[in-house]
Amino acid sequence: MEQYSILGRIGEGAHGIVFKAKHIETGETVALKKVALRRLEDGVPNQALREIKALQEIEDNQHVSVRGCHGEVRGQPHSAPPLPQVVKLKDVFPHGTGFVLVFDFMLSDLSEVIRNSQRPLTPAQVKGYMMMLLKGVAFLHHNNIMHRDLKPANLLISSSGHLKIADFGLARLFSEHRDRLYSHQVATRWYRAPELLYGARKYDEGVDLWAVGCIFGELLNSSPLFPGENDIEQLCCVLRVLGTPTQNSWPVRHTRAHTHTHTRAHRSVNIT
Repeated sequence: MEQYSILGRIGEGAHGIVFKAKHIETGETVALKKVALRRLEDGVPNQALREIKALQEIEDNQHVSVRGCHGEVRGQPHSAPPLPQVVKLKDVFPHGTGFVLVFDFMLSDLSEVIRNSQRPLTPAQVKGYMMMLLKGVAFLHHNNIMHRDLKPANLLISSSGHLKIADFGLARLFSEHRDRLYSHQVATRWYRAPELLYGARKYDEGVDLWAVGCIFGELLNSSPLFPGENDIEQLCCVLRVLGTPTQNSWPVRHTRAHTHTHTRAHRSVNIT
């Protein structure tokens, strides 16, 4: 920590406190996330490990082009600069009984932009934010990463207005084999896909796209699209607007009850 000068406290999350700091040698302003280990025998929190793993995977792939993002074949060298829509993990180092993650410093987040706007965002602003968000999500999905907690508070905004996806504590790497089971207890409720509310253990990156749609609606309305106070009310909010799913509109829904019962009967299975 001696190479940084703390400038102030930004906020606090489930697994760490975030500070604004300046690198003493370079003068660069960064965000430091200090993660303390409550008990050494418990090891590093899973969410912190997932965030580090996902961001390192992103860093490894930022210089590799992806078909769909740039129209080139994945695996060929790419000379363009790294995608700017994902926050950069600049460093990780031990500190005391925990460790520190070093990120790009971002001035604000999309929730503050929406909340502090004196009037509705213009169509141009909405388009700009959505374009940056969709580019970032496309990059993640092409690199087999589900974010699983997209929401305005996790979309950081720089002083120049650039949007970057942050907070990868619930992110998971996924494979093309769709039989893997995941936890349904992910994503903030207002942005949680219906299949997660129904308790689905098998899902894909579509849960991120649902959240993107909710964010789009919030940008247009200046308020959350589905502000449920609990999971049941959340479903009601969705069904009130979109209607009850049918066999034709959502055929997979009719297998959820069987899947949920089956997984409950096998509680010894490690659900990740």
